[in-house]
Amino acid sequence: MSEENKLVATPLVRPEWLKVKLSTSPKFAAISGLLMEQKLNTVCRSARCPNIGECWGRGTATFMILGDICTRNCRFCAIGHGIPDAPDPDEPNRLANVAWEMGLKWLVVTSVDRDDLPDGGAGHFAQVITAIREKLPEAGIEILVPDFRNREQIAVDILTATPPDIMNHNIETIPRLYRMFRPGARYEGSMKLLEQFSQRGLITKAGLFVGVGETWEEVYTVLRDMRSAGVQSLTIGQYLQPSKDQLPVTRYVHPDEFKEVELYAYSIGFMHVASGPLVRSSYKAEDAQYFYDLVKGKRVVKEEQQ
Repeated sequence: MSEENKLVATPLVRPEWLKVKLSTSPKFAAISGLLMEQKLNTVCRSARCPNIGECWGRGTATFMILGDICTRNCRFCAIGHGIPDAPDPDEPNRLANVAWEMGLKWLVVTSVDRDDLPDGGAGHFAQVITAIREKLPEAGIEILVPDFRNREQIAVDILTATPPDIMNHNIETIPRLYRMFRPGARYEGSMKLLEQFSQRGLITKAGLFVGVGETWEEVYTVLRDMRSAGVQSLTIGQYLQPSKDQLPVTRYVHPDEFKEVELYAYSIGFMHVASGPLVRSSYKAEDAQYFYDLVKGKRVVKEEQQ
């Protein structure tokens, strides 16, 4: 029997620790209006993130560049797939202006997969980083990149020449479930990408979902692989089915289990760990202040060496 057939779509009752309230914050409405006015996408809305109310209410958002149509169709993701439009050359400046208007001190920028582009979209990421640096020179920048399949070396060269403060790439799940959960991607390819960025001196971050049929030993093996690849920051959270078109949840993981994973991750050398049911790759990224300070220190050292 295939892994996919093992996932029986039996509805599960969502536990109390996974229930979130809709936001009525004025900031939520203000950010929503500003993003629509400037024609900017967020992964918060496109991926139906459960934390959208909390994050937007705090005045933070994860920007999604290169459109809202993905060239892949991962079974866990609610973002639309198909043939995307050409990159918008004015998007980097619009994004930087909105970030300035919001007074952001820490930005997270991600994108859809763009297998149609010769560099996988890496050049557009670099343009966004440059625009933010010019508009908000003191802001920290974290980018959450796709795997740049078959274009890894081009992307690594581009993004190490115009580096963010933190380079994030999600592994998403264990190797056994990759074909079902993340078709079109390769576990080994994603680990190699993280390793290449780490070897180039970038601070790397990666994330996982649980609740789709993995065992804890399989999860711990992935964490050890991440550390071997030089990953320093980890996020791990509960998979939640965005709609009936995506894979169902096989179980809801208790907060105590997430705490155990956090302790294990620190024990094998991760410097920063966010582990909990509602944790996502950029959830409260701006709150990791000591990690942010470390990154800023590394940037100062680089500037002094020039």
